[in-house]
Amino acid sequence: MTEFTTPIGDRWFEDYPLGAVYEFGEAVVTEEEILEFAGRFDPQSFHTDPVAAKSGPFGGLIASGWHTASLMMRMFADHYLSSVASLGSPGADELRWVRPVRPGDKLWMRATVTETRLSKSKPDRGLVRTKMEVFDADGELKLSTSAVNFLRVRPS
Repeated sequence: MTEFTTPIGDRWFEDYPLGAVYEFGEAVVTEEEILEFAGRFDPQSFHTDPVAAKSGPFGGLIASGWHTASLMMRMFADHYLSSVASLGSPGADELRWVRPVRPGDKLWMRATVTETRLSKSKPDRGLVRTKMEVFDADGELKLSTSAVNFLRVRPS
């Protein structure tokens, strides 16, 4: 595992070296949050009805994959993504909900820098591709994806 050498408020493109692996974050998933999120955004019974979920395909209530992705994004923004150099993202690839997230799960994430390159057309920025993986406290993989972010280079 790698440690950042600069704080999130002074992190630039150059501070994301290829191959670096970071582990961080904690998100405790509650039944109340699962029900609230699903009620608004993913109203399937295995996300919204604990009684019906017991006889459903997962044998109990589970978080929406989109809820899990939102928790991942919060950890990513709080611990990894620069607060001064981020220029947004054109998207993510290969989003996979590997295993269900259940009430009481404690999640953390691993971010691996898989690509870095300076922009040819805009020399003030670069691209960082990050493999993002979310695990529970037992180390069981719950979600994986690959995100692309544009970051400013450190001012001279």
